[in-house]
Amino acid sequence: MKIGDRSTSDVVVRVRTHEGRDSWFYCHSQILIENCKYFAERLSDDWPTCQILDSRYCVEVYCEESDFNSHVAVLRLFYVSEPYTWHGVRNTLGILQVVVHLGCPKLARDCVGYLESVPWEEGEEEEILKTIPHLGPHYEHVLDRLRPVNSKAVIQIFVLAFRFATSSPPPLMREMKCSAQDQLEYMLTEDDEDDSLFLTSDADIIKFEVKNCVKNLLTKFDNFVKSLVTKSATVLDENTKTDLRNFLFDILWTCQILSKMEMMRDLVHYWVNASSSISTVADQLSTDCDDVETRLKVVEITSKVLEAIGFGNVVLPTAKRLNLVNTWLPFVRRTMPMLEQVDTEGDDAKKANLDSDIWQGLESALVSIVLTLPSDHQAEILAEWLRSKHVRYPDLTEAFEVWCYRSKVAKRRLAFLEGMNSD
Repeated sequence: MKIGDRSTSDVVVRVRTHEGRDSWFYCHSQILIENCKYFAERLSDDWPTCQILDSRYCVEVYCEESDFNSHVAVLRLFYVSEPYTWHGVRNTLGILQVVVHLGCPKLARDCVGYLESVPWEEGEEEEILKTIPHLGPHYEHVLDRLRPVNSKAVIQIFVLAFRFATSSPPPLMREMKCSAQDQLEYMLTEDDEDDSLFLTSDADIIKFEVKNCVKNLLTKFDNFVKSLVTKSATVLDENTKTDLRNFLFDILWTCQILSKMEMMRDLVHYWVNASSSISTVADQLSTDCDDVETRLKVVEITSKVLEAIGFGNVVLPTAKRLNLVNTWLPFVRRTMPMLEQVDTEGDDAKKANLDSDIWQGLESALVSIVLTLPSDHQAEILAEWLRSKHVRYPDLTEAFEVWCYRSKVAKRRLAFLEGMNSD
């Protein structure tokens, strides 16, 4: 038997919409009764209108216009032997809603089986989340792949991913490593709807593992830098440049993660103590575009470190703050003109660039740190800045203005100390 065969059909199904759409389908009562509870009831002798002329030979099904095609598809599926062709997740979801409403358990099971076995796109996931809960608890297992996992599994995945993200895999796995870094950063990012997944009661366990991974990364980087300083090479070879670039990318990413987890302290202390060696190695880079890009990564990491210190998140003694400024202020002054030089060379200018927000953050942090130093040290730094032909790198105008004000009123503001000392 085939749907639409008028010579053998004994019942007409009219699929109608409130908008006036009305389609007739010539069907067979035996097939309808076997597959659907709704049609079995309508075609039974117990139906209240069964004695009305022609009522048993014409069954009406009303639906919304958006569900019309799904109702037609269900009628056709009654006549199809397995396996069915579902034509995608959204189509199957529409059919599932119809068969649940009409009472077609076999087709409902087949729909669920298909939905559970195929991948979903993001938009399809949203449709499933909107639809399945309204079908009843019997169908909620379709959502199993979307349910939250237990905290132990979360910790295990996070730790393993973080270890991989801070490791040194072969070059062919670099893309996988970058993907792991992106996902870890995403999972730690709070948005408008949800709190960060990992900042939970298990945060101490996660922070312990992260601290160890970061320690291992910095140890490897430190050994790498020391080996280059020991060699006293004037120019780095390409393999060494690649290794340096990869280390810097990893450390910069680590800064992003540690900032979100409020764990910058150890990295800041390392960078402060190793500043002289790091800047020495970075100065061995050439002025071509790729090498300038690598120098900018050093500047970006330094900016993160300076911000943590300048805004009081990490406390350092005066001597270390002074050494930090004396090391990185000249380095920035040497690097930024190189960027301008690259800008004049055409296409390469698109590769080497420092985000304006990073630059502003660097300037602001440097100003803050300079203003925490004793006034004599401030004077030395500002004098060197004013003598430089690259006075814009960075712009210490704000620090200069504060220093001028403090210097002018210093005697008056601190006059009480003389009185106290004379007593």
